[in-house]
Amino acid sequence: MAASQLIRGVPANVITGFLGVGKTTAIRHLLESKPDDERWAVLVNEFGEVGVDGALFEPGQEDSIYIREVPGGCMCCAAGLPMQVALNQLLAKARPHRLLIEPTGLGHPREVLEALSDAVRGGVLNLRGTLTLVDARCIGDDRYLRSETFRQQLEVADLVVANKSDLYGPEDLQNLQRFLSFLGEGTEKPLQVVEQGRIELGWLQLPSGFQVSTGNNHQHPVNQLVDEVELLPDCGYLRSENSGEGYYSCGWRFSPEFIFDHDALFSLFSGAEAERIKGVFITEQGVFGFNKADKVLTVLELDDTLESRVEVINQAPLGWDEMEKSWIDALVDNQDIEPKVFINPNSC
Repeated sequence: MAASQLIRGVPANVITGFLGVGKTTAIRHLLESKPDDERWAVLVNEFGEVGVDGALFEPGQEDSIYIREVPGGCMCCAAGLPMQVALNQLLAKARPHRLLIEPTGLGHPREVLEALSDAVRGGVLNLRGTLTLVDARCIGDDRYLRSETFRQQLEVADLVVANKSDLYGPEDLQNLQRFLSFLGEGTEKPLQVVEQGRIELGWLQLPSGFQVSTGNNHQHPVNQLVDEVELLPDCGYLRSENSGEGYYSCGWRFSPEFIFDHDALFSLFSGAEAERIKGVFITEQGVFGFNKADKVLTVLELDDTLESRVEVINQAPLGWDEMEKSWIDALVDNQDIEPKVFINPNSC
């Protein structure tokens, strides 16, 4: 690459937060607010294997917003190889004016920041403030307080953003402030309070206080990148499972020839008891994104998607076979799908 073509000094922000806190909504808001004359890139990491968030962003600004997904758990694992490959490809394609990185809510933000160290030292990236979204209502929940990932997300934050503030009780914000003071050993962490992920563009300019360490020993097996996912089998869909950090996920990819019943999907999502469930579906009414977190379902009409996908995350395995049958039953026309696929869903 010629010197005039080198990518230099791209401002980069990590936007992190625990499962279901509203990171995707916040990034959607930022993308809608970006300057018209800038190209932005978003590197998205998902705990599940199939990758849904990239379709949920659906920015609709061709040649100005670029999305790259790294599904299958923490993208910094195995010496950061999945992240490095995806990052290099994204930067080469987008040549962005800004990079946003969204780690999985069950990932390790400190290791993600360390995995960026080579690009920062080489002058490719200009690491800016890390924004951590948090739901202050979670401070009283032992599942969060005992989670090393949750604590790490707050510890690495240059700015803590208390999201979903319209749902807070009278003491929730005070509890969060006390907890942050405890984490900082008396040093007050900057805190902003928002509703519906309305992060301000100016917050992205905050400096990063992260100190890169000399080594990264955090490793797991390398998963496929989203551009390398396998072809769908003859039955028209594929199921993938994952587990880690005390959570379990199951995801499905469906052929674009499958048309789903919108109302049936709405009922399935509304009644689902999973901790987190999100999907993008081709329906008889158009393409829709379904996103359920904190028992609240959001439905978003989209322009297009390459295929239907859904991901379910929970702290215990659910009845994946029964759930799979529910997705198939939600098809507008499923008489050509033989029942045998329910017996051995991975192989059809």
